[in-house]
Amino acid sequence: MQAEDMWKASTGKGIKVAVVDSGVDPSTPSLRGQVLPGKDLTGADGGAHDDYDGHGTTMAELIAGTGNGGGLKGLAPGAKVVPFRTALSDLEGAEGSTADKAVRAAANSDAQVINMSFGSEYISQKLHSAIDYAVSKGKLLIAGTGNDGAGKNRPFYPAGYPEVIGVGSVDAQGKVSNFSGYGNHVSVVAPGSDIPRWCDKNLKKYCDGDGGTSAATAIASASAALIWSKHPEWNANQVARVLVGTTDGVMEKRDPSKYVGYGAVRPRLNLLEGKGEPGNPKQPAFLDNGDFDTSKAAFSAAPAKGGSSDDGKSGSGKGDAGADDAMAKSSSDDNSTLWTSLGIAAAVIVLGGGAFAFMRARRG
Repeated sequence: MQAEDMWKASTGKGIKVAVVDSGVDPSTPSLRGQVLPGKDLTGADGGAHDDYDGHGTTMAELIAGTGNGGGLKGLAPGAKVVPFRTALSDLEGAEGSTADKAVRAAANSDAQVINMSFGSEYISQKLHSAIDYAVSKGKLLIAGTGNDGAGKNRPFYPAGYPEVIGVGSVDAQGKVSNFSGYGNHVSVVAPGSDIPRWCDKNLKKYCDGDGGTSAATAIASASAALIWSKHPEWNANQVARVLVGTTDGVMEKRDPSKYVGYGAVRPRLNLLEGKGEPGNPKQPAFLDNGDFDTSKAAFSAAPAKGGSSDDGKSGSGKGDAGADDAMAKSSSDDNSTLWTSLGIAAAVIVLGGGAFAFMRARRG
C-alpha cells in the first residue's frame, strides 16, 4: 500500500471517522489528541471514552493512531476519530443491541465515514433503517464480513446490507485469510492477518493473532479517509466509487469474487497516480442489488463541489457473478468471532508497508 509515500499526498487530515464500537480510550500514547467527543449509547456506566474490552481502541489506532509511545500507527494518522459506544453482545436480540442507536447518532454527527467493525448473522430491521438514515445524511458506511470463513460462514450484517461496503481480510502475501467471511456481502478486502490488538480493556499490552475483518474494516475506513482528505469536494458516492474503482478487479474488468469482492483497497492509485473516476455525485456507486455500477451514467457528470454534506447512497459490491471459486484460502489458527479475532503483538507497526498482489477468482 506504500503508506509512507501516500502520507506525502494525504494523511486523512480534515476527515472524521465515527467508530461504532466498544468505546475508544483517548489516553493511549498513539491516540492522544486523535479522539474527539463522542456519545455513549449503552446506558451503562462510563462514556464514549470508556472502552469496555479494548476492541474500539484498537480500531481507532488502526485508523488514526500516531504511533507515538510504541503504539500502532494507523493508515490515516491525520484523521480524527469520533467514538460511539454501543452494546453489541446480543446483536440477535432487538433488546440487547444498541447498534442502531449508535449508527443514528453517528449519522447526526459531522463524521464523514462510519466504521462498523462488528456484525451478526441476524438481520435487524432497526439497524438497517439506521443505516438507510446514515446514507441519507451523506455518510460512507464500512463493515466487516465476519470471521467464520472456516466455519458455517453465514451471511453477516451490517456488511450484508446493500448500502454498506463489506470488507474481507487478506494476509501479507495477498491470500484470503482463512477466517475471512465470504459470499455476496464481500465488496473489497484489506489487510487483516497478523495485525496487533490491545489484549483487553486494561490496555497494558498488545496481543498477537489475527486482526480479523475488524482490522480490515478499519484499514478500509482509513483508506477512504485518505481519499476524501485529498478530495474534500467529493461526496460519499464519489469516494466510494474511487475506493472500489481502484481495486484491480474493477480496473481489469473482472467479475467479483465471493472471497475478495472487487479486490484489495489501494488508495495509493488515486493519491499517487491520479487513478479512479469520482463520477456523478448524485449517482450511487452501487446498483440496487449491490453490484458496483460501471455504467456510463455513473461516470457521466462532473465532480460535485458539495462536499460530504451531499446526500447520496454508497454501498457494497455484492454481485452474484461467476463460476465456482478455485482460489486456495490461506491457513489461520484463529477462527474466533469478530470481537475476539485480532492481531499480533507488541512493537510499533506501520500499516501498508508492503504491496498486496493477490489472486482473484469468481464468486460461486
